[in-house]
Amino acid sequence: MIDFLAIWYPWIKAAHVISVIAWMAGLFYLPRLFVYHVEAVEKGSATDAMFQTMERRLYRAIIGPASISAWVFGLCLVMTPGIVDWTMVWPWTKAASVLTMTWFQHWLGSQRKRLASGTATVTGRQYRMMNELPTLLMVVIVISVIVKF
Repeated sequence: MIDFLAIWYPWIKAAHVISVIAWMAGLFYLPRLFVYHVEAVEKGSATDAMFQTMERRLYRAIIGPASISAWVFGLCLVMTPGIVDWTMVWPWTKAASVLTMTWFQHWLGSQRKRLASGTATVTGRQYRMMNELPTLLMVVIVISVIVKF
């Protein structure tokens, strides 16, 4: 298995980067949809149904599969010999950031369900603020992986 990972390393890394880009795109866009949903849509309207459809499809068809593939390819990279030195700080900061990103994804999923059921209490302003979290995590992850401190 380890030989396989070493041989296919460039392809696994490419698949990981592609998956992360798709995951991040969804994590950037879904909270923005929530902002418009809570600020400009009347509950029970046709527009409300349209937003619910858009949010559900984004979450299930893009964010979910992209996060799973990012995790799978990322774990393959971690298991590839010579890639990760756990005595350094960077793998830990990346791991903590990825876990936080995964928590954020699940929080978005719970918010999507609350919006669909009409029980959401988060304001557009709060969604805007939460929309900054993936950007901050991305900065930490990229610096961790590139600088390797």
